[in-house]
Amino acid sequence: MHQPEPEPKVLVVDDEPNIRDLLETALRFHRFDVSTAATGSAARNRLATETYDIVVLDVKLPDIDGFELCRTLRLTGDETPVIFLTARDTPADTVHGLTLGGDDYVTKPFSVETLVARIRAVLRRTARPAADAKDDGDEPMRVADLELSEATWTVRRGETPVELSPTEFRLLAYLMRNAGRVLTRAQLLEEVWGWDYGGQSQIVETYISYLRRKLDSLGPPLIHTQRGVGYALRAPDPARP
Repeated sequence: MHQPEPEPKVLVVDDEPNIRDLLETALRFHRFDVSTAATGSAARNRLATETYDIVVLDVKLPDIDGFELCRTLRLTGDETPVIFLTARDTPADTVHGLTLGGDDYVTKPFSVETLVARIRAVLRRTARPAADAKDDGDEPMRVADLELSEATWTVRRGETPVELSPTEFRLLAYLMRNAGRVLTRAQLLEEVWGWDYGGQSQIVETYISYLRRKLDSLGPPLIHTQRGVGYALRAPDPARP
């Protein structure tokens, strides 16, 4: 007998009771399992004891800034997807939140339908394959000594495993899937982040630098910049020293 899909677990963190109540009611209607927290400390405690599929996190909290909470989670290895809620809508704020490890950014005021769509999009992007759902025909991608398996969510360079965040993994997978091609920043934003961030290419540059820092220490550079255009991943040229 087919088992129903489990309801995704969402933690809503906002210090405004009316927003918490609205989101809890609306998300339950859309078949999410919802918990709430009014402060950053309460959210941190919940995340330390429970597993959530995604966090909807207000930036302006009475105790801990939402950006700071996200940064702390990432530093401790917690990769739970985060969507920021904020009244700030400047490009600098958006880029700051995303470079700290956030997965999306919704500006107040917003419609519930928009937030639900963004939650579902982030859950699709960040879903990891189940251990018992591997496709035996799924061959790892390889470029030079770099190997990436989307079935097992692993990356190796030579004999060395490379630990990547979900966003870093998606970015590297897209670069490897298009190895040798120059991909524009707009393409990368659309394909990896799933939304048009209106020319805010700094997020792409930041994550490219993260990948380079992790990969270049293990061998020759693989990710190359095409000035004014974008980036390409290709094997080292054996003719060059």
